[in-house]
Amino acid sequence: MPDTAPLYVRLPNWVGDACMCLPALHLLREAGSRLFLCGRPWARDLFAGFAAAGFVPLGSSFTENLRALRLADGVRGALGVVFPNSLSSAALFRLAGIRTAGYRGDGRSLLLDWPITKPDGLHEVEVFYRLARAALARWQPDRPNPGAAPRRLDLPLTEAHRRAADEALEQAGVQGPFVLLAPIATGLHHGRPKAWPHFGGLAQALQARGWTCVVCPPPHERQQTQEAVPTATVLPSLELGAFAALTQRAALVVCNDSGTSHVAAAAGARQITLFGVTRRERTGPWSPDAICLGSDGRWPALGEVVETSLGCVTPSAP
Repeated sequence: MPDTAPLYVRLPNWVGDACMCLPALHLLREAGSRLFLCGRPWARDLFAGFAAAGFVPLGSSFTENLRALRLADGVRGALGVVFPNSLSSAALFRLAGIRTAGYRGDGRSLLLDWPITKPDGLHEVEVFYRLARAALARWQPDRPNPGAAPRRLDLPLTEAHRRAADEALEQAGVQGPFVLLAPIATGLHHGRPKAWPHFGGLAQALQARGWTCVVCPPPHERQQTQEAVPTATVLPSLELGAFAALTQRAALVVCNDSGTSHVAAAAGARQITLFGVTRRERTGPWSPDAICLGSDGRWPALGEVVETSLGCVTPSAP
């Protein structure tokens, strides 16, 4: 693969999945190509510090997405990697003239120049990483094998992200150490709620020990968050890059197995992620600093989460 060949990457559509593909993105960028990211508009801010050559925002209209991609820099003859498993993501790159690697499935093999068999039983970070590694093995057969995925996601943040997080804390009057709670996980997993039901009790227990508890929900989750944790300080809503910086500022982040968990892991935050209906082996936070409580079929008890949280923050007690 020539050093000057553009490389277009179709990012996943979900925040958590986009964070989990970071090791794969770092690997692709290190291969020497100009890397262009294609994904939902929120991903532009999240990856603002990644220093990609460009970003192509994609919406819900296939026709509009194809038009935007065809107008992008050097797209004809470019190489591509599609992380989503959908037929439409492979078709989009195919019709834009991008020679693409991606996982087989849903009849996509005919649309992919390099169809790759998806491995089973791995964490999603490893699944994304292996796709990038397999693509590079075909494009650069003499390149050394990079081995296993690194143990950190390593999301680069900008000074603008950090300023926005600090301004949100100042606006809400938060001074000193704080615990960031994220009680909402939208939707159901096999018919079961994905949100731990005791965040209100956790906040009260931490506040009784002198800790400030804050929440920072997006606008559409603001009312639901306040109902779940009525005693917490509510910060202004932030874009994803600034929210990632906020998780870095926190003494501890406590969240469900959700996008917040992966944003915190990407930022290298100290975190506790709570499981009750999903498998940590597949979607747990990819970070040596993360603690996972609960399991598929068993939410952790309130006392367990309180005790573990206090154990994490006691060395920096307010």
